[in-house]
Amino acid sequence: MGLFGNSGVSFDPAKDIPSLAGKVVLVTGGNAGLGKVSVADLARYGKPAKIFMGARNPQKAEAAIADIKRTVPDADIVPLQLDLSSFESIKSAARTFLSQSDRLDILMLNAGIMATPPGQTAEGYEIQFGTNHVGHFLLTKLLLPVLRATAARPEKPDVRVVVLTSAGMGMAPSSGFDESWLRTDGRAVATWTRYGQSKLANALMARELARRCPEITVAAVHPGTVNTALGDPLKQSGILGRAVLLLASPFLATPEDGAKNQLWAAVSQNVKSGEYYMPVGVVGWGRGTTNARNDELARRVWEWTEGELKGQEI
Repeated sequence: MGLFGNSGVSFDPAKDIPSLAGKVVLVTGGNAGLGKVSVADLARYGKPAKIFMGARNPQKAEAAIADIKRTVPDADIVPLQLDLSSFESIKSAARTFLSQSDRLDILMLNAGIMATPPGQTAEGYEIQFGTNHVGHFLLTKLLLPVLRATAARPEKPDVRVVVLTSAGMGMAPSSGFDESWLRTDGRAVATWTRYGQSKLANALMARELARRCPEITVAAVHPGTVNTALGDPLKQSGILGRAVLLLASPFLATPEDGAKNQLWAAVSQNVKSGEYYMPVGVVGWGRGTTNARNDELARRVWEWTEGELKGQEI
């Protein structure tokens, strides 16, 4: 049980992940933490036709796949090199995916960074916002035609997009979206404000995508507070950061528990498209959620991002 604990609906991956026979799945950040657990559980219990494991480092992806195959030897898992801080890498990954699959049933936008030092992506966006939101938005934009084509098949497949956000969205600016520093390294803005805005943008993207594409079920999910490598930057942030980790460690959920909410969102028939969920399957509440359900703000962030990505095609 973690901070913001794992409560809500009962969800046992072994019992509650249905057959995914014939389906194709893509998980970003699939080589570690929540992503790796999600890939392993979907492969073990759902047995889809293929899972693409998005990862920046091909060697780490291959090692993660080998580890999963030790217990799920028949899993068809394909590494997909993907650096969400680079448009060229994202476009290359999308091209590779589309050359190998004509369908996509579950897109799990799991990858993310948190509490990183000031920095910028290859295209000059603040590193957390550029990676967590802009990169995932571009990937989704490029794969949206195949998602929609899959949903339009005669058998009417249940197509899902699961977007990992965080209760940390509550640390975003009160306006929800301040674009004034997004083309800088962000050093003039608090680290957690930058992180919060990136995670609020994730939730808003999910909401607007659900509105624009009613044939696709879209959910934004908070995994709880989980013991993964996402918190590694805190170890480098001085005595205070290390103290926070030390005090929180006994209360952090395991990756196996932390992945349940995103797995639930990927397969449950009780998901309401466009909603934000806390673990497990609980409609989100708390600071930031009013902005996360602001349809006008969702439209504004979507249109701003689309404008930034104009001309980014494959």
